[in-house]
Formats: sequence, C-alpha cells, structure tokens
Amino acid sequence: MRSAGTFGSRGVFIFGPVMCFAVLILLLQPDTAVAGHLNLPEGLRLAVENSRLLRAASLEEGIAEADSLVAGSKMLPSVDASFSQAVMAYQPTAIFGPQPVPLSQKNFVSYGLGIQQTLYDFKKSSSRFEATRTLLNVRRLETRRTKNLVAIEFVLAYLELLESERLLRVAEKEVERLESHLKDARHLFEEGVITKNDLLQAEVRISDARQRLLTSGNLRAVSASRLNTLLVRPLNEEIVAEDVTDLAAATGEIEIGRAWETAEKQRPEIRITDETMKALMSEETAKKAEYFPKIFVKGGFDYTENRYQQNQGNWSLTLGMNINLFSGWSTDAEVLKIQRQKAKLSEERNRLLDGIRLEVEKYILDSKTARQRVAVTRDAVSQAEENHRINRARYEEGVGTATDVLDAVTLLTMAETNFFRSLYDLRRAEAAVLYATGNDLAEVYK
Repeated sequence: MRSAGTFGSRGVFIFGPVMCFAVLILLLQPDTAVAGHLNLPEGLRLAVENSRLLRAASLEEGIAEADSLVAGSKMLPSVDASFSQAVMAYQPTAIFGPQPVPLSQKNFVSYGLGIQQTLYDFKKSSSRFEATRTLLNVRRLETRRTKNLVAIEFVLAYLELLESERLLRVAEKEVERLESHLKDARHLFEEGVITKNDLLQAEVRISDARQRLLTSGNLRAVSASRLNTLLVRPLNEEIVAEDVTDLAAATGEIEIGRAWETAEKQRPEIRITDETMKALMSEETAKKAEYFPKIFVKGGFDYTENRYQQNQGNWSLTLGMNINLFSGWSTDAEVLKIQRQKAKLSEERNRLLDGIRLEVEKYILDSKTARQRVAVTRDAVSQAEENHRINRARYEEGVGTATDVLDAVTLLTMAETNFFRSLYDLRRAEAAVLYATGNDLAEVYK
C-alpha cells in the first residue's frame, strides 16, 4: 500500500507538468481554419506580390531603364587610354648622305590619353535619350496594366469560388430536402397511405440530386485550386473565403459618356499608345539629325619613348566635324519607316479606343441587367420557399401528392441557383466596370 501510494504521488507530481506542457503546445499550434482564411483585399495583395507575370513585367522595366542609361552615355565625353610596347627586328633609320640616321629606338613604349566630346549633333543624341526615357514610361505603364490584369483575374477567380460554394450549399440543401421527403414518404408508405411508386420516385430524385452534389463539389475544388495557383500556393491547400459586399457605390448609376471619358484618361493602354507615339517622334528627330554634321572637340596627350625626338610627349586639341555624305539612302528609308509606324500607331489608338468604349458600355449594361435579375430572383426564392412549405404540409396531411413536393423542391433549388448566379454575375460585372474604366482594383477593394 505504501509503495502504491508513493508511486501515485510521484505519478501525479510528474503528470502535472507534462499536462501543462502538452496544453501549452496545443495552444501554440496554428489554427488550420484560420490559416486558410482569406478575404478579397488580402488575396489581392498576395496575388500581386506573388505574380510571376508581374515580376517579369518589372524586369522588363529594369531593361528599359538600362537602355535609357546606355542612350544617356552618348551625351557624355568619351575617354580613351592606350599603352603599347614595340619590339622591332631592325632599328628604324633613314638614308641621309653617306651615313644612315636613326629615327627611333629599336624597342620603345608609347601611351596616350584622349578625351572627345560631341558639341552639337542637331539633337541626335538628346532625342535618342528622350526616346528611351519615354519607352521607360511605357514599360512602367505596362507594369501597371499587368498589375490590374493580375488583379481582375484574381477577383474573377475569387468570385467564382464564392459562387461555387453557394451552389454547393444549394445542392446540399436539395439533398437534405429530398432526404426529409423520402423519410416522410417511407413513413406514409409503411402506414399504407401512399403507393410504392411515390417512394420509388423520391428515391430516384434523391439519387439524381446526389450526383449534382458531387458535380458541385468538384467545381468548388477546381475553383479553389485555380485560386491557389494565382496565389502561388499548393493546389490542394484549403481556402475559407469571405464574401464580398455590393460595389453599387463605385459602379452604380454611372453615365456611359462619363465612363468613356474616365476610361480614356485612366486606362494604361491608351497612355501606352500616346507615350509610344512620343518615343517615335523623338526617334524620327534623332534619325533626321544624320542629315547634318556632328561637331566635336578632342583633346589628348601622347608619349612615345624615343630619344631621337626632341619632344617625346605632346599635347593636342582638335576641333572637328563629321558628316555622312552618302549612306545608300538608308537614312531616308528609316525615316519613312518611322513615319509609317506613327501612322499605324494612330490607327491602332483609334481602334483601341473604340474597343474600350464598347467594353465599358457592355459591362455597365451587364451590371444593370444583373442588378435587376438579383431583385427578381430574390423575390422568386421567397416565393419558392413558401411554395415548398405549403406543398410539404399538404403532403404530410395526406392532401397533396409526392409529385407536388418534388416539383416544389426542384423549383426552390432552381430559384436559389438563379439567385446566386445572378448575384455573382453582378459582382463580376461590377469588377469588370471598374477594370474597364481604368481603376486600380487593389485600391478599390481595399
């Protein structure tokens, strides 16, 4: 007894700290449900930060910046240094009377330092530098456009996941309603109130509903995997997505003409076209400068180790001019090419503007139509719920038929499906209006 009591007290003494340590470990474990929790603003932030497409666009921006530095270097002075060691088989000499006269040492070293600066080249270098700076702005606008493309893709995928979850719940409710009806039908069949045919009809309907439930579950899984792909996460990582609110304040009764003006000012595609036109104009100026001379100044110091010369080192300063007299009409051809590129870009801008206007109008009309559909289908859900309640009550009282109940379940499922589809069609149309008018989606949903 003493031994058992001693062991028991020691067991309690050891067991207490172990339990406290285990509880502490459990408390420190991350909550898996919270870990998979996601809302739209946070998801947008992660999608933009992790987007490989956006990283590639940022690298393109860096390349354009390097091109700008290269073009800017042409306006800076050019500094050259040289060094050489000459080893000759024979000493250079000249015939001067009966005796040969040495002109240079047999072995000697020479070095030089030269600086050349273009004074004026009729804006060739400066125009080319300006063109590269404008193209850098184009790349920055491309990065912004890519960011918004990543954002709209994520928003649509997020809404698709929310819609698939809602439709999955609708399918689950349909199965629950049919299972409840099947339970009532079995009870009434056992009491001899209904025939076997009513029972078989309920079993067939519930089998069909379970197949739709499986399909809805698969669609939800695919939507979650697509969202994980955009977030650069494992495909099977669980996501608990929060619903989004109505954006009527941001997209509501917007007038189409004003929306067109906003899109023309904010859409990066239009600004990209305008900046590209500026770059072409600068390139044209730079190319036309080749018709004119380039004026430069060059200074330097040259030293040659030669004891036969009075001055082995010598300073020089040169003011010069270069002009290309004939290049096979290549300059004319390149100027003509740039002019045709400008004309093509102008036509593309007009076509782009027409497409954006059509896109804005379509999404505004889609949002208005979807908003009306939401109002209609919301009322239809209430009516279908009441119809289902009445028919089920009638069936339980032995007044109604099994077909009435099954039709009421189907009608209610269809009404709920139509409501949620119209609701998320509205959400998608709202996001599309914001994108089409050039808004920053990350800021709007934030």
